[in-house]
Amino acid sequence: MTSPSPRLTLDAPVPGDLEDLHRIYSDPRTWTHLPSGRFAGPATTRAALARWIEDWERECLGAWVVREDGTVVGHGGCAVRGGAFWNLGYRFAPEAQGRGLATQVARAAVDAAQERRPELPVVAYLLEHNAASAAVARKVGLTLRHRAPDAGNPDPTAIRLVMADRELSEQELAATLR
Repeated sequence: MTSPSPRLTLDAPVPGDLEDLHRIYSDPRTWTHLPSGRFAGPATTRAALARWIEDWERECLGAWVVREDGTVVGHGGCAVRGGAFWNLGYRFAPEAQGRGLATQVARAAVDAAQERRPELPVVAYLLEHNAASAAVARKVGLTLRHRAPDAGNPDPTAIRLVMADRELSEQELAATLR
C-alpha cells in the first residue's frame, strides 16, 4: 500500500475490487472522451482486473486501485506494455475528477516506474480532445512525442497523442501505436 497523501491510498488490485471498479468503468460519465470504451458488463471489468493483477505479478508494479478515505475513487498507475514502455493511465469516478487526484497518482506512478525499470520510457497515449488527461501528463513531466489519427477508433476524426518522458525510438513509438 502506497499513500501519496493522508487521504489517498494506492493498493495493488485484487479480485475483491471488481464491483467498485465496475461502478467506475461502466459509468458513461467516466467515458465522455471515448464513449465506445465504456465497460458494458462485469465480464469486461473482470478481464481488465485480471490483466491488472497479472501486471503486478509480472513486474511487481502496475496500476493501483485508488482509495480516498477508504472508498474506491479510481484506478491509475504504470504497467509495462509490449516489454517496450511503461504505460501511464488513470481513470476516476466522475465525482472524484477535477480535484488533482489523477496528478497525485500519476506522479507516484512515474516515480515508481522510473525507479523499478528506468531503462523503459514512461508513455501516456490519449485522445487529443481529452484535455484533462493531457494536462495531467504534462504536469508529471511527459511531453508530446507523436500526433496522428487514432487507428481503430470508431471516430475517424479522432487524433491520438503519444506523450513520453523522453524521446522514443521508432520501435518504442510503434509499440505505443498497437
